[in-house]
Order: sequence, then C-alpha cells, then structure tokens
Amino acid sequence: MIKWKCTVCGYIHTGDEPPDECPMCGAEKSEFVEIAVAEDITPELEDEVSEEVGDNNAERISLFDKLVDLMLQNHLHPISVHTPNGIVPAAVLFLVLAYIFQLSSFELAAYYNLVFVLLAMPVVLFTGIVEWQKHYKGARTSVFITKITCGTVVLVSLLVLVLWRIADPEVAAPASSSRWIYFLIHIIALGAVGLAGHLGGKLVFGRSRK
Repeated sequence: MIKWKCTVCGYIHTGDEPPDECPMCGAEKSEFVEIAVAEDITPELEDEVSEEVGDNNAERISLFDKLVDLMLQNHLHPISVHTPNGIVPAAVLFLVLAYIFQLSSFELAAYYNLVFVLLAMPVVLFTGIVEWQKHYKGARTSVFITKITCGTVVLVSLLVLVLWRIADPEVAAPASSSRWIYFLIHIIALGAVGLAGHLGGKLVFGRSRK
C-alpha cells in the first residue's frame, strides 16, 4: 500500500492510488503525491527556492510580507475565528432568552455581542484569505469556496443586524412586526458560522486517514 499526500491541505491517504477527490479539502487527484517521493525531493527544492529568493529578493521584503509571515507563524486566523464561533451562538442565546422572558437586557447583550463580532470580522476574513493563499495554494475547491461564502454571509448578516438595530432600537421588542425576521437573520449567521467552523476543523484535524 502506498501513502499519498494532498499538496493542498496535507491529508494522508493510504492505497494503491490517490483518491479521486481529497475528502478534506476537495482537491483533485492530480494534487496528490507519493509521500516517499515528496520527502526525497522537497528538501532539495526548498534549498533551490531559498537560494533563489535570497539572491533576488532579499532586499525587497516588504513590511506587508513580514506581517503576513508573523500572522502565519502565530496562527492568527485559527485564533481570530474563535470570536465569531464563540460569540455568535451566545448572541443568539441571549436573543432567545430575551424573546422568551421579554427582558430587554438580554436583547441589549445580544446586540453588543454582535457589534463586537462585526468589528472582529475584517481580521477574521483577512487572515483567512492569507492562510488560504499561503497554506492551501489558493485552491478553489468546494471546501474553500464554501468557507469564503460562509464568511461573507456572516459579515453581511452582522452588518444588516447592527445597522437595523441602530436604525430601529425596538426591532426586537414584543410589539415589533419585524422581530422574527430579525431573529431569522441571527439564525442564518449562526448557521454560516457553524458550517465554516466545521470545515475549518475538518481541514485542521482530519489530515490523516489510515
């Protein structure tokens, strides 16, 4: 049995041939290489690339490139995604409690949580795009397209909710005719956060299958 490695996400497959599609990131069969071959060739290629970069670009490393390297080295995207993953569910829970017990304090807590996540979303999206480009070669597979779509849905949903709440502070009040539409947008944001988190966990923790 041969071991094959997905060059996009690092998933390890054992079999006579690589799978038709990577079960982790959706990359095509052509993106797989035999691990033994990769281990033999990669160090030499890395040396050649390092020498070339050192000769041609050593003095042209921009501040942006340094910041990107720091983000990747310190895993800023996995850290930043905990903000929407953890706080959006809390905001939805607060809103549910506000609807059940008719407590404006819980509704206000939900709103403040959404504002905090909205402010964090540019960092979440930017670091995610950087990691996608650098670690996953910008692969346009269904997994990454779905994650990017989910991030966009979360951002748009939060913008709508926060601006709506600012324009109409009573939108979630019992007498409001729009309170259930307002709540539905919360559920959409929660679903997008959950799906993106699931796919991210799949990429990080499901790389090897024997």
